[in-house]
Amino acid sequence: MKIDVLTIFPEMFAGPLDASLIGKAQKKGLVQIKIHDLRRWAENKYQSVDDRPFGGGPGMVMRPDVIDRAIKSLNLNRKSKVILLTPQGTVFNQKKAQKLSKEKHLIFICGHYEGVDERIREHLIDEEISIGDYVLTGGELPAMVVIDTVVRLIPNVVGKPESLEQESFTTNRLDHPQYTRPADYKGWQVPKVLLSGDHQQIAEWRKKQALKKTKARRPDLLLNNR
Repeated sequence: MKIDVLTIFPEMFAGPLDASLIGKAQKKGLVQIKIHDLRRWAENKYQSVDDRPFGGGPGMVMRPDVIDRAIKSLNLNRKSKVILLTPQGTVFNQKKAQKLSKEKHLIFICGHYEGVDERIREHLIDEEISIGDYVLTGGELPAMVVIDTVVRLIPNVVGKPESLEQESFTTNRLDHPQYTRPADYKGWQVPKVLLSGDHQQIAEWRKKQALKKTKARRPDLLLNNR
């Protein structure tokens, strides 16, 4: 997969995308991530990527001409998908991550200020994504969240693929409780079934515990599965 990110704060991406599984995936050649400074495509001496809104009002709006030039420079083809990170987008979830993980080329536009010129939405992008019902200072952190979630689903990024099948939200249930050594710590005991060696009983226990946790914490997930 190839990922391009258009942002006015490229320095924010140094570190998060170079560490852990995402960094390893890049070194293995499983994904190529490039961060681009939008100001490269500004044409005035101030490298402006925004301007005052027509009709008045507070704040600034990101310009369509700058973003258009930036997108066109990235060698788009039929397999390219342009995504705007914005609070107005469809709320991101695991199903969307799984769908995006099958794409060949993703381009993320990090919104800022009072948002983007509406013509960007109408003519330049394929999809709008939000990571939740709240407002951040810009689209950089949402872009990192989406990239992290998507890249780990690419084949061979996670060492044991079967672990992805048991994760929260993959089956519309939260994950079951996990325990490790020591089996007895300060009198806090690990459930005996996990020490029994009976894999069938362990599987049944985990399934029941996952359902119990989901009912208590996220009953909406079970409703969505009907």
